[in-house]
Amino acid sequence: MRRLFVSLLAWLALIAPAAARAEEPPLVLAAASLQEVLNDAANAWAAKGHPRPILSFAASSTLARQAASGARADLFVSADSAWMDWLAARGRIDKASRATLAGNALVLIAPKASAARLAIEQKGALAALIGGGPLAIADPSGVPAGRYAQQALEALGAWRAVERGVVRAENVRAALALVERGAARFGIVYATDARAARGVRVIATFPPGGHAPIVYPIARLSGARASAEPFRRFLLSDEGRALFRARGFTL
Repeated sequence: MRRLFVSLLAWLALIAPAAARAEEPPLVLAAASLQEVLNDAANAWAAKGHPRPILSFAASSTLARQAASGARADLFVSADSAWMDWLAARGRIDKASRATLAGNALVLIAPKASAARLAIEQKGALAALIGGGPLAIADPSGVPAGRYAQQALEALGAWRAVERGVVRAENVRAALALVERGAARFGIVYATDARAARGVRVIATFPPGGHAPIVYPIARLSGARASAEPFRRFLLSDEGRALFRARGFTL
């Protein structure tokens, strides 16, 4: 009997670490514009009895580089396809797990007290309104929101006229904060960012044909914990998508 008891303890010692790992919460690297909706999703997932996912938000470019350098994480949600492609080329994602989670729109914002108005498709109107800025956008050299913003301005023939007044922020939420604080007269952010902020108002929505489609791909990272896949599936489920819809994302 004693020998059986010792054997049982040894068996439990072997399976306990594996069980603990299975219950570990997934670490999610996500674009800054997803803060509210992914916190909603993490809370909903925890309410079902699962460990609450750990969420890390920053510019997609920053997070992709962290993942490429071997940072311990389980899921990556980018604000564009380019950075997900970049990680895939480096063998850092499970390609079979990649899916499009949601979409968004691009808007021009100003501080809430601003009286600025704009007919955005009227030729020269955008450049005349923004003038010398300052215009806050995410850094277009690497951040998806900034790339979309530059593309939209170029499509309307306004980029050269406003480029000198552009303030390049670390990510889209940093650009939003500059406008909220009154440090920038205007900003270009996602529609969901403007919706989540109290201190700004939307002046105009950019025509979707003037920039690349705004999409949020999701994928498991190589070596992801077992807990990552169930949460990924939850985000892609009808219940998960309803959370995105409630926050103003397109599906």
